[in-house]
Amino acid sequence: MLSYLLRRLLSLGATLVVASLVVFGVIEVLPGDPAAFMLGLNAQPEAVAALRAQMGLDDGLVARYLTWVGGLVTGDFGTSYTYRVPVAELIADRIWVSLPLALYALLLSTVIAFPIGMLAAMERGRAADYGVMGATQLGIAVPNFWFAMLLVFVFAIQLRWVGAGGFPGWEAPLAAIGALTLPAIALALPQASILARIMRSALIETLDEDYVRTARAKGLGRRAVVWRHALRNALIPVLTILGLQFSFLLAGAIIIENVFFLPGLGRLLFQAITQRDLIVVESTVMLLVFAVVAVTFLVDLAYAIVDPRLRR
Repeated sequence: MLSYLLRRLLSLGATLVVASLVVFGVIEVLPGDPAAFMLGLNAQPEAVAALRAQMGLDDGLVARYLTWVGGLVTGDFGTSYTYRVPVAELIADRIWVSLPLALYALLLSTVIAFPIGMLAAMERGRAADYGVMGATQLGIAVPNFWFAMLLVFVFAIQLRWVGAGGFPGWEAPLAAIGALTLPAIALALPQASILARIMRSALIETLDEDYVRTARAKGLGRRAVVWRHALRNALIPVLTILGLQFSFLLAGAIIIENVFFLPGLGRLLFQAITQRDLIVVESTVMLLVFAVVAVTFLVDLAYAIVDPRLRR
């Protein structure tokens, strides 16, 4: 187990190094000068040059990369070009919107997917199974931002049950949860469709095992066999996908946060790109990459604990 853990840690470190090189390289080659953008079209060349020197943009790419990575390791994400405050403060303010949104969407996805996935497996080949598979195929095919706009039109504009966007802050918890409900549903529906199909496939495969047939032969009913014997073994691949979905929900809510005007990491990233605030873009993207890689590592570790064959 120790050797497996060390291999996974080395893989995690190598992934983060490669990701940092890709993120830094891609963002640095984007057209546009942050200093010129901040000073405007009529800025004097001397003022632009002075601002570039102040922001450290005249240093070589290697020096800037090493300075940036060294800051990330020590928790210093740099200072925003636009807001002139530490990037860590900006991320800390926004993470309390994005993280609860991801957890809320993951909870909704699980609550929706598990029952309908089990229903489809238990009713395999019948009308309920075909209905679930058709609905999940639609959920996978339709983009979540379209779901988001549809939810806004129905529940905010037509019915006026909730607001169309914005976030009141956690000082009013019920209002905050209400503001996150429609975005969470928009994020959860496609993920619930994927999870339900995986749940169905895993449970059907488990129901075909010999020990399940033996339990049925001993007189146990179908529901008892599913709950007592099949479900636990079928959850292994489902939980793996569930862990991966959390990292996707945390990193993939950029469009949804902009649709609902939520002050989360996605909106911060979008604003930083439009403002050419490179240090905010680089640090935020690397934080999201780290979240994805860390969750993947924890899922692999948990899977290896459950199934020792994977350690080889």
